[in-house]
Amino acid sequence: MQSEKCLAAAQRVLREEAEALLDLIPSVGSNFVKACEIILSCKGKVILTGVGKSGHIATKIASSLASTGTQSFFVQAGEAAHGDLGMIGKDDVVIAVSNSGEGNELKVIIPILKRRGIPLIAICGDPESSLATSADVFLSAHVKREACPLNLAPTNSTTAELAVGDAIMVALIEARGFTRDDFALSHPGGALGRRLLVRCQDLMHSKAAMPTVRRHESIEKTLIEMTEKGLGMVAVLNDDGTLAGIYTDGDLRRTLRHEISIKRPIEEVMTANCMTVAPDMLAAQALNLMQQKKINGFIVTDANKVPLGAFNMHDLLRAGIV
Repeated sequence: MQSEKCLAAAQRVLREEAEALLDLIPSVGSNFVKACEIILSCKGKVILTGVGKSGHIATKIASSLASTGTQSFFVQAGEAAHGDLGMIGKDDVVIAVSNSGEGNELKVIIPILKRRGIPLIAICGDPESSLATSADVFLSAHVKREACPLNLAPTNSTTAELAVGDAIMVALIEARGFTRDDFALSHPGGALGRRLLVRCQDLMHSKAAMPTVRRHESIEKTLIEMTEKGLGMVAVLNDDGTLAGIYTDGDLRRTLRHEISIKRPIEEVMTANCMTVAPDMLAAQALNLMQQKKINGFIVTDANKVPLGAFNMHDLLRAGIV
């Protein structure tokens, strides 16, 4: 019986919060456009502020803006009233987030912001509140009630505030032409950042670490080179230093099946005209090619087919590309 109540409560909350967001759509109009224009023309930073649960939402909005091309950070409204207002410059824009719009902390700092001529955007639930009427732009986050059965705990209201913040973020992304590469530069430590930033030249074993032999050298010497460098492959070179082919663990198994003497030159058993990659190719693209061709490594070459390095699937794993 308890499980049925839990499920019913969860479904009701999700339904009510979804409906609260749908109710906001008609309120998005000229004020939203004006808010975006103010942010786009901002020469400084976008400062988010708020208290309590709305403060947590403001923190998330600041983080989202900062990661998508808008320099932004959060200042707690109470701390702002006790010195942190000095963090807000004359070229900045402030976005205040509050459900009631009547928090004492915000009431203290609003007159200072107005006196300094700093644009104020309000994301607020009450259009008649002190915050909403003092702001240069009011963006509605009004909800009819909270999903909390007591109508007390912030639920629908904080979801609405967050959604309005997300709407601003996405509108700015599109207005600025913010790209996946731009996003990756703000997320170098994340999986997406690594996939969009790491290139083959960042992974490859080069110079003395790259396994190479000349095409006339023996299979035996090639096996020694392959074992010492530990990449499971060797780049086979022409006399002019260009790539003649590759010899891999798979080629070795095929050689053993044919009982060929290891004293024979490697050019007799190498794979000629092998697929290579450019140093500036994304490692994620190289991974896709590996999967398509069912191979475990690549030789990296320049435009003249001169080998620059080599890497294998283990290098992709260590880099977090896989």
